Amino acid sequence: MANSARRDSPELPDFSLLKRLARDQLIYLLEQLPGKKDLFIEADLMSPLDRIANVSTLKVNCISFYSADSSDKDCPERKYVANADKAAGKFRRYKIIFTPQKFYACEAVLEEQGMFGDVTTDEWAFYLLPLDDDIISLELPEFFRDNFLAGDQRWMRTAGSALHLLHSLYGPFSKVYGIGRYSKMAYESWREQVEQGEQRARQAEIGNVFLIDRDVDFVTPLCSQVVYEGLVDDIFRIKCGCVEFSPDVTASDKSVKVMLNSQDKVFNEIRNEHFSNVFGFLSQKARNLQTAYDKRRGMDIKQMKTFVSEELKGLKQEHRLLSLHIGASESIMKKKTKQDFQELLKTEHCKNTFRSTGLMCNVFSAWPQSYGVDHLLTFSNLRQLGLLVEQQPGETLTVMESRVGKLVNDKTAGKLTDAFSSLAKKSNFRALSRKLNLVPKSDEEYDLRVPRDMAYIFSGAYVPLSCKLIEQVLERDGWTGLEEVTRLLNGNEFAVTGSNGAKNDAQRIILVMFLGGCTFSEISALRFLGREKGKHGPNGCSVSH
Repeated sequence: MANSARRDSPELPDFSLLKRLARDQLIYLLEQLPGKKDLFIEADLMSPLDRIANVSTLKVNCISFYSADSSDKDCPERKYVANADKAAGKFRRYKIIFTPQKFYACEAVLEEQGMFGDVTTDEWAFYLLPLDDDIISLELPEFFRDNFLAGDQRWMRTAGSALHLLHSLYGPFSKVYGIGRYSKMAYESWREQVEQGEQRARQAEIGNVFLIDRDVDFVTPLCSQVVYEGLVDDIFRIKCGCVEFSPDVTASDKSVKVMLNSQDKVFNEIRNEHFSNVFGFLSQKARNLQTAYDKRRGMDIKQMKTFVSEELKGLKQEHRLLSLHIGASESIMKKKTKQDFQELLKTEHCKNTFRSTGLMCNVFSAWPQSYGVDHLLTFSNLRQLGLLVEQQPGETLTVMESRVGKLVNDKTAGKLTDAFSSLAKKSNFRALSRKLNLVPKSDEEYDLRVPRDMAYIFSGAYVPLSCKLIEQVLERDGWTGLEEVTRLLNGNEFAVTGSNGAKNDAQRIILVMFLGGCTFSEISALRFLGREKGKHGPNGCSVSH
């Protein structure tokens, strides 16, 4: 199974410290306003805030939320805060807390609205939220659009500050590798903050850091996910490490919110598994649980008392979680079948048909007449990102693409041929695939129960480019020998040696930071890589939901 460890893994840093730090700072900011307090929070902050604090912890009367996109009519709380007390001649103290950072534009808007003198402003440096033992997130869903589409670089200092926070809490990094324009900017912002701040000697808990821009690899996020956690996200949407399972999963009339992390023993064993292995595992788990329950038979009173106090509660919890994940798996199967998932994959990869992106290009001019103008902006954004490229007359599938198409049809992986076609001109993906051997040979049967490389996350059809780059750079201890690869990726690679004072275990901890989001498939691939190499790879992710 993909979860079986190959080597002993080093102990991870205690990332819960990030939660405590963020909570304590927020409490401090709120306590600057004495007396009773009402807290109005932007809706997008509710899920992250739930992970670190509650009403009693924050010592507020109540917590209300509003949408950042609401008008005053739809959001009476905002209008109340802005005008009601002032018009009535009442005196209240107002504080606006911006997170993760305060921009000059925010204060400019307050001044334009005539409110600048009526409120105080502050900044809550909530940079990183731990979602699991090995996942920490910037929780900035707007990061990708702002940077890669709009060219707005305002979040670069936030990314640099997140690195600075990790550096301050968990000691110096041995080496920092990176590729991409924004990765370089984040690194430079971090170094600037380090040089300006006070230097503290701390024992290193993280070895190497790898920064990677999302646009270095657009192929992988276009591939249909087939690991369990990825499919759960596709169907139910994982938000801030939490998922809401609908009544068809819970077999009741209520939805249930479930925290998905390593504390869930059932989920932890199947999260990185190819979906074809999941039902077999769940069936075996059910049999094991039944065997554990059956131990009660023949027990004397003393043994039964021990069983109830030490084992029964855990077995009931595991049984509840097992039922939920069985229900989720069944729901995934039903919805994928209803969506004609297999037929969709065949259409995408059949060499005798148009691929979906190519087809979109050909019908682009006819789209408004048939479907209206609702998606014209989407088309424009895709073209701007290089994800929508018009197929020229006479273009055909390469031999490699045809071979991959056949392999993917057999293995039901993702939208690989589609991605090959749409990215070939801008990202030189075909050449990169050959250089890095991203498409394994198809003349061997791939056993998904005992995966031999990271390609298992796409049924053995494709090794994610992002993860392959990380593997190669770590093996070579830099970019030497990858000059042609970096040229095809438009450069902006770097490797910087930092402190060499890390202890042996810390050297084995690799922090991978995706700038612009990552997929659960990539996280699964990096976990596999960590087990194979005897390293751990916590991912600092800015995930765009």
